[in-house]
Amino acid sequence: MNKKELFENIKRKRSFLCVGLDTDIEKIPPHLLKEEDPVFTFNKAIIDATSDYCIAYKPNLAFYECGGSKGWIALEKTIEYIKTHYPDQFIIADAKRGDIGNTSAMYARTFFVEMEVDSLTVAPYMGEDSVTPFLDYDGKWVILLALTSNKGSHDFQLTKDCEEERLFEKVLRLSQKWGTDENMMYVAGATQGGMFEDIRNIVPDHFLLVPGIGAQGGSLEEVCRYGLNDTCGLIVNSSRAIIYAGNAEDFALKAGREALSVRKEMERQLFLKGII
Repeated sequence: MNKKELFENIKRKRSFLCVGLDTDIEKIPPHLLKEEDPVFTFNKAIIDATSDYCIAYKPNLAFYECGGSKGWIALEKTIEYIKTHYPDQFIIADAKRGDIGNTSAMYARTFFVEMEVDSLTVAPYMGEDSVTPFLDYDGKWVILLALTSNKGSHDFQLTKDCEEERLFEKVLRLSQKWGTDENMMYVAGATQGGMFEDIRNIVPDHFLLVPGIGAQGGSLEEVCRYGLNDTCGLIVNSSRAIIYAGNAEDFALKAGREALSVRKEMERQLFLKGII
């Protein structure tokens, strides 16, 4: 999916919501545990209930890898289900990969060739040669970690060099030599608030993947105030607040209602920006 197609989908659905599929078998409704594949059954119901209100899904690989081979099977079935039944959805593999060049090349082959996802989160801290192998695939996206939503992000990402440039700013500036706004996005956590203005000063045209609204307490309004651009430029993720909105047999219905509520606020923000 290219940038134009992604933007057209945002306008058509009046949403820039990404539903994070952080599916923990210990948190899904108990009645699903009798299913042959509880994780996939849960994901399928969540996807069916939320697909009208979002433009992307983001399975977090840790929640599948912890299940061994069964977890990988559930992940592959989930991705295939989205591609088959909801082909307009942008699929993000939240894997945070990044290693020396030949290893990154294997990770890229895994996700872009074997699993055929649209995008992959990548850690930039081993430098250019650990990132560029992911950029060799037409129509695929690298989503580079820049300023994350967790408390510990301040430990390193906000440290300054002798010229007073913060580390996340260096990541944003240097990485533009590796990719473009047609194949590279950045992770920018919703909990970082007004620093979205600083981010936009460096990367005005790139899409940002924004975790941290909902359970982590980030403000969607603040993110939009500083982060929206003329092509929206935001994919805002919500995981726990949506997928665990309910824990009974009507869990999918409640997830759909929560996704709709977020989509309504996104629609208002897009209208205020003049995008729709």
